[in-house]
Amino acid sequence: MTINERNVDEVLTSYQPINKEELTKLWNEVRPSFQHKVIVLDDDPTGVQTVHSVSVYTDWTKETIEKGFQEENQIFFILTNSRAFSAKETEEVHRDIAMRVEQVAQAMNKPYLIISRGDSTLRGHYPLETEVMKETIERHANVKMDGEILLPFFKQGGRLTVDNIHYVQYGEKLVPAGETEFAKDRTFGYKASHLGEWIEEKTNGTYTKEDVTYISLESIRKLDIEGITEQLMNVSGFNKVVVNALEDDDVMVFSIALTLAMNKGKRFLFRTAATFTKVIGGISSRPLLKRDDLIEENLSNGGLIIVGSHVQKTTAQLQALQTVNSLHFIEFDCHLVLNKDAFQQEVDRVRKEAEEKVSNGVTTVIFTKRERLDLGEGMKEEELKLSVEISEAVTSIVRNFEVRPNYIIAKGGITSSDVGTKGLCVKRAIVAGQIAPGIPVWKTGEESTFPYIPYVVFPGNVGADTTLKEVVIELEEIKG
Repeated sequence: MTINERNVDEVLTSYQPINKEELTKLWNEVRPSFQHKVIVLDDDPTGVQTVHSVSVYTDWTKETIEKGFQEENQIFFILTNSRAFSAKETEEVHRDIAMRVEQVAQAMNKPYLIISRGDSTLRGHYPLETEVMKETIERHANVKMDGEILLPFFKQGGRLTVDNIHYVQYGEKLVPAGETEFAKDRTFGYKASHLGEWIEEKTNGTYTKEDVTYISLESIRKLDIEGITEQLMNVSGFNKVVVNALEDDDVMVFSIALTLAMNKGKRFLFRTAATFTKVIGGISSRPLLKRDDLIEENLSNGGLIIVGSHVQKTTAQLQALQTVNSLHFIEFDCHLVLNKDAFQQEVDRVRKEAEEKVSNGVTTVIFTKRERLDLGEGMKEEELKLSVEISEAVTSIVRNFEVRPNYIIAKGGITSSDVGTKGLCVKRAIVAGQIAPGIPVWKTGEESTFPYIPYVVFPGNVGADTTLKEVVIELEEIKG
């Protein structure tokens, strides 16, 4: 254990537990006063990691946003997949969405709350997304946004925030986020683990760590609703609020104070991980999904599994999956993207081999070459263009697949987004729930390439080394 790492159990037991009975009483008193429509803009499809029975839309036309507002559910998701966008594209999309949401809300006379659901390991277009929405909303609604809430806690993925430092769990250790592989991301890298310092780093000093409001675990565990509400009432000038959390109940305590502050007229934007969306959306917990919950039409065909993410955890999970002898594995040599003809031949080869196996009842795993394509220094833009070509090729395999699989799994945030929107051509899906902690399942809509198929959206950085294998074993009904 390095000097900055901490032991999970020691951290979890170092704070007094919340009085759950009192918390439930407070929640039941305050929650009914929260009447806002909650719109979650998801920068990849994994933001539904904690919810069930809610809609995910894959476009953001005014008509789609109106449908979301008209739903009985208080919350709906829009999959922007902005983590795969350039900064310019991200800016355009978030300006359009914020303007349309404001127009619909005014027409329907409905208060709303927008959450920019970002990666729990702090990658993504921050602060760009929320800054663009702030400017757009203020211009069209003639209001001032008081502040921005940052809440990257997501326990199912092992992302905990304590003493204002964000940690990623590895086994029994908590490693500061800035010391993990995620902080070395080629596009969205960072150095700071202290969230105040991270904000200062990401905003180039526009917002300093000294100006950040910190909601401490001590206040949360004491149920100091009045004190936390007062902290929120004092936020202005779009300054930042960092929320510490070790359990979902911590988020619930904060949400009570937040509701009270909003009832008094405070307005915030949100950059959070998946847990906050569940809590503020009033989504109940439900047991993990089983095969019988998902596969109603038991085809003789096999399933189809696409593995695209290159993070270490995905590679380890793929290696564990390769011990399942009944599966067929196909390596997709994506480095052939440098040769257009050879690349197209490789795409055709992989698809035809997979179709043959799946039609014969053999679940097939297509995985991209594990080594990243590295063109050298100063070639990031070119690498990004090639990665888009590779992603489009992978999704074309799904879109053109001539056999209906029993189920589909896509591994990796961008991979699962592209498979869902461009491969399965989903316009609206319903989140069925989670098949493992932090791993959601969509039921595709009737417009999809494969209507009503169970589609497992498997984040690249979630789960233990054996989790992908365990999910496949559940869906395959393989007896352990």
